[in-house]
Amino acid sequence: MVLPGSSQPAPGSPGSSIYSPSPTPSTNLVPLNKLPVDKSEPAQEQRPRKSRKKLIIIIVGAMTVLLTTLIVSLALVLHHRGSKAQPMNNGPLVELDYAKYLGTPGGYNVTSWLGIRYAAPPVGDLRFAAPQDPKKEGGIQRANSRGPHCISTNSKSVTRISEDCLRLNVFAPSNPHPNSKLPVFFFILGGGFNINSDPFLNGTGLVAASGHNIIVVTFTYRVSLYGFLPGKEIEKGASLNNGLKDQIKALKWVKKYISKFGGDPDQVVIGGHSAGAASVAHLLTAYGGRNDNLFHGAIAGSPSFGTTLANNQSQYLYDTLVKRTGCDTHQDSLACLRKLNVNKLQEHNLGVPLPDSSGPPLFAYSPVIDGDLIQDTFYNLFNQGKFIDVPTVMGGDSNEGTIFAPHNTSTMEESDRWLSRQFPALQHHHFEKLHELYPEPEVRYQGAGAYWTQLSELYGDMRYTCPAMAICRTMSKSFKSDKWNYEYHAQDHRFTKNGYGATHTVELNAIFGPAFLGRKAASSYNSPENGPIVPIVQGYWTSFIRTLDPNKFRAKGSPEWKPSVQDTDISKPLHRLYFETNDTKMIVEDEHLKRKCDYLTSIGPHLMQ
Repeated sequence: MVLPGSSQPAPGSPGSSIYSPSPTPSTNLVPLNKLPVDKSEPAQEQRPRKSRKKLIIIIVGAMTVLLTTLIVSLALVLHHRGSKAQPMNNGPLVELDYAKYLGTPGGYNVTSWLGIRYAAPPVGDLRFAAPQDPKKEGGIQRANSRGPHCISTNSKSVTRISEDCLRLNVFAPSNPHPNSKLPVFFFILGGGFNINSDPFLNGTGLVAASGHNIIVVTFTYRVSLYGFLPGKEIEKGASLNNGLKDQIKALKWVKKYISKFGGDPDQVVIGGHSAGAASVAHLLTAYGGRNDNLFHGAIAGSPSFGTTLANNQSQYLYDTLVKRTGCDTHQDSLACLRKLNVNKLQEHNLGVPLPDSSGPPLFAYSPVIDGDLIQDTFYNLFNQGKFIDVPTVMGGDSNEGTIFAPHNTSTMEESDRWLSRQFPALQHHHFEKLHELYPEPEVRYQGAGAYWTQLSELYGDMRYTCPAMAICRTMSKSFKSDKWNYEYHAQDHRFTKNGYGATHTVELNAIFGPAFLGRKAASSYNSPENGPIVPIVQGYWTSFIRTLDPNKFRAKGSPEWKPSVQDTDISKPLHRLYFETNDTKMIVEDEHLKRKCDYLTSIGPHLMQ
């Protein structure tokens, strides 16, 4: 696919751009800081007395010119007040009511604004607090570099991460029309709620693939103990589930400001993969399904349904942290935690076993049921109809669990023990049924334990595959809006030969394009092996973002993506789009998979998923 080249209108030229030229160039801008201001004035040179009259005339003339310039400038400012952006010779300047951000025109005729604050730094007394409005900043902020991403669990180094991490990035077509009202894709990073995965994702390729008909917003939100520390002390003196509240804060920012970038606040599609997809599910069910009109469609790839405890059940995390840090000896342990140096706090930001578990789970911190933002577990909320009913795409990958299951799992007992660390509510009778559905594997791979594939398949289905299918089913009960389901099966020979297959979130290579992941892409996506699937996937995704229908602008020659439920009987097998390079097609849910998912979803509420 050939992407359009970049073109810029001459500064000050009339036309369709929302940007117009600056009266002065800005060569001295510094990233995300005030412009330096030199308050000193050069000393006046002493002149002979006979030259004073001439000097006075010159000064009066200069002041007259300056006053005239100021009057004209003021008139121009008043004329343009309320416009979407202001002029700069070397980039588009967007004026918000708290700061001015200068974007960077880039390749493919896409402009980016990186590192925009959407909330105040959550430091000091704001550590563990709900996100607050950003403070006003003087001067012009050069938005050409991303802010640091948020601090993660088990990270001893804080050199490239920071508590001051609540920033977002906007990728928009260059020179949009004031009335363009482009649909917005609001992408939520994954990372198990313990790390910001892929924080350098670049929306440029997706904007270009849409024919410059969308805007992409990415952002970072608090994770680990900074975003999800539970406990009665937090509930009373701070705020629970702040990582999700950061996401809502960023959505409210989009609602208020995205029009200044050419976007339509009434055409927002939220999307994410893994914990990002779980976040989508949390936003769909937030406040019991209350619709605040912050988004209008949803895409969730590999939604992660882990164990979700109530706040009082999660008290052990707070108690363990204050004991490790020594804050348990203070009368106000929360105040002590807030005053701790971040490096000291990170020394103790480690995994903790779930109650009744023998070891820590994969992900130490996660959202908790607080009775407000999160009112119950996922399965219960969706089954009770407590969700926002919008057009939704849900799906996942053929081999979700291979990157998580311990590669050396050699016995069924080891498999059961590891799974119990993720889901401690599993009982003996559950395992009896699971052994029947997921028996000893027939295929083994060199260097892997005999039960690695068994555990991989079971964990992948339990946490990712079956939840995505269950949501499609449950949300389709109303028939108010369509739901689409997919399985991503594009194979990379390097992974297939070792048994890894189409791994968790691998479709991000195709969605954003291999050149725009912000990290090294799988080499097969830059070759005939998987390169051809990129425009196919991007066609469906951008079509859905633009129209809430993945078919209207799908790639030429790609099959129609039918809704997952086409009958009033939602218990029937789902219709799914099966992504495979050069052979993408519609399939019907495999009966064996349906039997496994029926059981896993039936015990999901007991497992607190």
